[in-house]
Amino acid sequence: MLERLLAKEGTAAHGYCAGAIARKPEGFVRSSIDFADAVHHISLLHGQAPGLVGYAAGRIAENAARDWLVQAADGFARERGYLNRIVVAAGPLPSTAGQHHMSTVISQQRHALEMLAQSDRRGCALGAAIALVLDWRAIRSLLEGGSARLGIDPPALTLPSSVDTLRTLMEVEREYNVSRAVQFGASQLLGQHRGVWDLLQARAEARRAAEF
Repeated sequence: MLERLLAKEGTAAHGYCAGAIARKPEGFVRSSIDFADAVHHISLLHGQAPGLVGYAAGRIAENAARDWLVQAADGFARERGYLNRIVVAAGPLPSTAGQHHMSTVISQQRHALEMLAQSDRRGCALGAAIALVLDWRAIRSLLEGGSARLGIDPPALTLPSSVDTLRTLMEVEREYNVSRAVQFGASQLLGQHRGVWDLLQARAEARRAAEF
């Protein structure tokens, strides 16, 4: 069920991202301005410590997930370093109409993710953390496409593999009745990501319209 949700609602399924992931000419990583806009806002959402996985670590009590969680937390610490390097190299945030609104929305989304990761509902934080690890691979593809143009070699990705992540999820669900809570946490995380891509696409279209 989570795999189907990711295929339908994940970053790779979003129209603004699909071309860039496939390295098509219309992919937004071809535009340095659009790429800078994206990495600045991804950093605002996920570039600060402790981040969603760090917060979730305080709520995930299932023993079957502990090793996975340690690897995920360490992997995201490395990803934040990579993301911060790209933000610096990409240059300043592009001037776009409605920037104050965008900043407010991103702040609200980051707060929503923090609350999600600290939910008292068993399985909710785990679902959000697992969805982030799985969806990050598509986001990482976007980062690699743009950072290569900036002369930044991507470090090795050390997050848990998709296979290990889904295996961990199955082990947890066999031991605890958390399937619905996991699905809820995952869907909320993916929904927040889609909201960011919707806004970034609208901003790119607004900048293009302003050129004419």
